[in-house]
Amino acid sequence: MFKKDLRKSILFVLLTALLLLLGACSNANEENTENNESNETENTEETQGNMEGMDHSNMDMSGSGEVPEGLEEAASPTYEVGSKAIIESDHMPGMKGAEATIAGAYNTTVYTISYTPTTGGERVEDHKWVIHEELEGAGDEPLEPGEEVTVNADHMEGMDGAAAEIDSAEQTTVYMVDFTTTTDGKEVKNHKWVTESELSSTK
Repeated sequence: MFKKDLRKSILFVLLTALLLLLGACSNANEENTENNESNETENTEETQGNMEGMDHSNMDMSGSGEVPEGLEEAASPTYEVGSKAIIESDHMPGMKGAEATIAGAYNTTVYTISYTPTTGGERVEDHKWVIHEELEGAGDEPLEPGEEVTVNADHMEGMDGAAAEIDSAEQTTVYMVDFTTTTDGKEVKNHKWVTESELSSTK
């Protein structure tokens, strides 16, 4: 009888310990899941915040249609004014894959730049695009990567008057385009700028 009671007691203790262990594991898994979800949320918010600094979320996609003084119209561009083309770049949401109408075509040097907005905030890296004629006192010759310039364009808030560094330079045809965003159907007029390599034929 004593042995039977002892076995029952031992079995009860073992079952109790097992249940406690399983409960602890379950709580730990729930905590890990909550922590992972919290970290994912924080990472997503952080990524979105960084994207606001780096991409064109605060960019006015439409423009006035005015171009800088001295900008040369392309004589025989690949995509003529009034023709259609598909935008292959994704500078901003709703741009990639949109059908564009060419509003202007110009021969110039196009740059990617990094700058700190005059309105404050994080430094913007590799902004696409600014053209030669939008840089203060740029002169006639194309600028080289690493050169410091002052921007005379207001594509983004805090850009006009900002001190910038040239990241890359390319002589090409740039286009001003009209298109409807693929994300929310917003009509964009006179968007500046899209390079020739960022367009493809509709055919």
